[in-house]
Amino acid sequence: MTIRVMLVDDQVLLRTGFRMVLAAQPDMEVVAEAGDGVEALQVVRSTAVDRSTAVDVVLMDVRMPKLDGVEATRRICSEPNPPKVLILTTFDLDEYAFSGLKAGASGFMLKDVPPGDLLAAIRAVHSGDAVVAPSTTRRLLDRFAPMLPSAGTEPRHKELERLTDREREVMVLVAQGLSNGEIAARLVLSEATVKTHVGRILTKLGLRDRVQVVVLAYETGLVRAGGHG
Repeated sequence: MTIRVMLVDDQVLLRTGFRMVLAAQPDMEVVAEAGDGVEALQVVRSTAVDRSTAVDVVLMDVRMPKLDGVEATRRICSEPNPPKVLILTTFDLDEYAFSGLKAGASGFMLKDVPPGDLLAAIRAVHSGDAVVAPSTTRRLLDRFAPMLPSAGTEPRHKELERLTDREREVMVLVAQGLSNGEIAARLVLSEATVKTHVGRILTKLGLRDRVQVVVLAYETGLVRAGGHG
């Protein structure tokens, strides 16, 4: 199955570089490009009419004219059957990545990421797998935890009450950046059992992926800055 990718960046040279990397992959195809968020949204809407032409994954820059990547991500993710969005950022633009995750992006990457990591991330996000670089996501949220609502000693999100004690335990470890395998080792469970717990957490809380689990855990105070529950 070919992964249909759209490149969104106002710098033509960067799009060209990404396109060359992706074009060499037998399971990927760049089906569209856009130079700003408005154009990106138009492309997503126009291609979504036919599933055979719909974009699967969007590589989204954050700083662009007309409509920035964060707002474009928010609008794209609110569309019916939206593609997955990967935010592209640099170290000095981490605040945009944080906003992008809250807007619905499935993950974020640095623009100078090694090609192999970029390709693995696209495949992981497309398959609905774990968040891209969960430990990096945790570090980002640690840095921007002061931007989040102040939390008391108990999580304020009422939906968290739907979780069992074990599910809350798993959620904390997901938010700390642990993979399913690492969580299984920590809790002395099988990896399949952990995967089941994660699936139930997503369903009960109405979340799309592990990125949203991490963001919610920080917002509610289930996990505090520093990564501790």
